[in-house]
Amino acid sequence: MMSLIEINQIDIVKKQYFFKLRSYVQIFSTMMILQVIGLLFSIGGVGGSGTSNDNVSVEVSYYSSSTVMMLTFLWAFISAILITTKATRYDDFSFITNRLTSHLSNILFLLTASVIGGITAFLSGYLLKIIIYFFIDIKIINEGSMNITVSEILIGIFASILYVLLTCALGYMVGTLVQLHKIFIVLFPGLLIGLNMWSIQNGKMVIEEITEFFNSESSLVLFFVKVILTTGLLFSSSIAISNRMEVRK
Repeated sequence: MMSLIEINQIDIVKKQYFFKLRSYVQIFSTMMILQVIGLLFSIGGVGGSGTSNDNVSVEVSYYSSSTVMMLTFLWAFISAILITTKATRYDDFSFITNRLTSHLSNILFLLTASVIGGITAFLSGYLLKIIIYFFIDIKIINEGSMNITVSEILIGIFASILYVLLTCALGYMVGTLVQLHKIFIVLFPGLLIGLNMWSIQNGKMVIEEITEFFNSESSLVLFFVKVILTTGLLFSSSIAISNRMEVRK
């Protein structure tokens, strides 16, 4: 009997997951728009320097897809919050469901979104190089940046996916807390402002410290463990918090 129940739950999660893929397709359209906007801003460069000597003048411009990545993080954060709203939760009631299957299908959807967002955000850096090479009047491009191996590309994609997933998990927990009580809409901005003021007085931003916790890790395996443990904790906390809500709240 237990095996039949488990199979049914897995089947329900699958149905909810594919239903959400079809229903929330506009989320991916928004991602594409934001990434295109990020590319357009990146074409202008993120900085530069110049020098001149007699009749020779050299100008160096720096280009980065960091804007695309930041907009992708913003997209992931907001998308995860939107999934926790009442309107999206009520969609699950078209299935024979419970909170666990609903959360699992949400997590699977966010995982899929993280894979798509992470891959496209990372590859946007190469698209930016192609655009600059063919359409921007630049005489010299750092060829060293083009000498990258397949393994380095795969590692970069993998890391980008993990970062987007981590952002989704954070947004999911924030959205769950807001659904628990609307006071968190005011508390979260106040908390961020308070932490920033405190961190400025101590000489280091809290966001920088959190970012350093992940970025400073040289081992890909340890980085993976850090992200998975953190996302697992955030998602588990969200599930536990949602159990305090009424069934149709």
